[in-house]
Amino acid sequence: MRSQRYLPAAIIAVVVLAGVVFYFFTRRGAEEKGPAYKKEPEISVYFHEDQTTKNMPLEEYLMGVVAGEMRGDWPLEAYAAQAIVARSFTLEYIGRGGGKEFHQTDICTDEKHAQAYNAGAITPDIRRAVEMTRGEVMTYGGNFVKGWFSASCGGRTAPAVVALGYTEEEPEYIASVNCPEESVIPEEELYWSARFSRAELGALLTTLGESVGQVLRLEVGERHQESHRVSRLDFIGTEGRAGVRGADFRRAAGPEKVRSTWITDIQQEGEEVIVKGRGFGHGVGLCQWGAHALAVEGKDPHAIVKHYYPEVEIKKLWK
Repeated sequence: MRSQRYLPAAIIAVVVLAGVVFYFFTRRGAEEKGPAYKKEPEISVYFHEDQTTKNMPLEEYLMGVVAGEMRGDWPLEAYAAQAIVARSFTLEYIGRGGGKEFHQTDICTDEKHAQAYNAGAITPDIRRAVEMTRGEVMTYGGNFVKGWFSASCGGRTAPAVVALGYTEEEPEYIASVNCPEESVIPEEELYWSARFSRAELGALLTTLGESVGQVLRLEVGERHQESHRVSRLDFIGTEGRAGVRGADFRRAAGPEKVRSTWITDIQQEGEEVIVKGRGFGHGVGLCQWGAHALAVEGKDPHAIVKHYYPEVEIKKLWK
């Protein structure tokens, strides 16, 4: 009689367990299939310059992206690697809602929102590079990769949490790797300096929601040792000390002025502060000057991509 009393509960437990197992394996199978396209998608693009919208094949859009992001006299293999990364960026971006929030389109040509774009700068080699990698994207765990890239990493790439101020968990496929860009990049593009008055620093700090009274000094508070990026800058003033993230400081100062968070020196000169550094851009993922250097070394596009994204898989989604 006792076994009969507990039989319904046992049956329920078995059914629930079977359901969990079924859900786990079917979901896992769905994830392993990854993103699938039967053909090249057509996307809507908002053109920031003249405020118009146009539908175009994704590969056509990518040609303008590669032309907008790289110079017109670089190696074919560097363009092709950029195309794979930019294609991945585009599809991952659109998958998260794209530019709907800004312009009700999949993407736009404003590089502050997405990627640079310059159809007028497309060369035969850029066109060929996009065509030879047609449909190729980076995936990790069955999902599109956030295809981050920057002009110059300074010699080593950086984690997104540090260099971008990325607020979510660091993606597993992002690695900090050495980069050979110094063999090809002009010295004036690798190194930079920015000059600030103490009043300018105080205004910047205010925009970041902090105040120390009159700014007296600027110091490196914390640094990510592997990538050399400054994760925290400390402002010391007449009314105390305040720390801000390096990535936030760069955004507030302007990415053209503070070209990276790889800060090598901070000098005090009278009423001015001079910040020096290396690299141009956030330094996460593909380094464009590094891709150039690797192409010169004879690396193919896949090898270039895998140098910066060693854990990803490169898949061809359409022909």
